[in-house]
Amino acid sequence: MLWFNHPKPVGSRKPVAVLVKQHIDPPTTHSINASPPAIPTLHKIDEEQLEPLEFSVRYCLSEYVSFMWHHGRNLIRRRRIRAPTSWYMLVKSTWSAAFHFVMQGRSRHTYAFTIDRHGIVRTGPGGVTLIGWEDVSAIRSYARGRLMVLRRGTLPIPERCLDRAQSDHLGAYAAWVKAAQ
Repeated sequence: MLWFNHPKPVGSRKPVAVLVKQHIDPPTTHSINASPPAIPTLHKIDEEQLEPLEFSVRYCLSEYVSFMWHHGRNLIRRRRIRAPTSWYMLVKSTWSAAFHFVMQGRSRHTYAFTIDRHGIVRTGPGGVTLIGWEDVSAIRSYARGRLMVLRRGTLPIPERCLDRAQSDHLGAYAAWVKAAQ
């Protein structure tokens, strides 16, 4: 019999972890007239740089694959995965993203974005998606533009869809998100 299938008597092992009781504050209730949660304070960012942005995006496969390739490489590098496995993971994840891009028909649709201090609004054929700033983990810069890293997924914004002023304002939002963390 193999060692991992062999039954061991109860209590013969060393404890791996011990549960520690944590003090958790009771959830607060908000009344209807209460003010909304505070927006993170701005650190070294001018108020005028956080102007609302409005633009539209029509993705193409090559730039979407480029975003996913660079983002995947960044994640693999942060996790310190070595060469043969990292190449396999990078190719597999990028191919999977490209496959889903084609199957969902993302290149056929134009998405309208509105970004302001309250959050991100994406309007497309499937309806309106509202994303609050508390759901945005980071805004990363890559070769083809910026990528918003959300709690659940990513949101690429190609540089070709923004003019110089909008790109600067998006950079201010990126600094704002980074300062809020």
